[in-house]
Amino acid sequence: MDQSTHDVRRANWFNIITECQQRPVNVSVRQWLADNGVKEKAYYYWLRKFRREACEQIRLPAAAAPAEVSFAEFPVPAPAKSVTASNTVAVISANGITIEISNDISEPLLCMLLKEVAHA
Repeated sequence: MDQSTHDVRRANWFNIITECQQRPVNVSVRQWLADNGVKEKAYYYWLRKFRREACEQIRLPAAAAPAEVSFAEFPVPAPAKSVTASNTVAVISANGITIEISNDISEPLLCMLLKEVAHA
């Protein structure tokens, strides 16, 4: 087979595969192939061929040496006083989680808690 014949067939199969990939969600590949008169074995042959070409074009870099692991210590300030049920001023419950808030809570911590609860 000469190069021009191969190029035409390749372009034709690329179009077939593209159309099949864009089929309606409720239509299976097998059904789409049957409806369009495409042989299943030929379809998968060309699909495999295109996927291999795509993989060969993606050149992954060689595995680099693992980076050195390091740790940093973050100091955590001691709480001013423990929070007990007696000084609770608000209770937030979401998805089985309960957060009791006192007047002693810092504004940054309150903001962080509210943002996290909003995403829970």
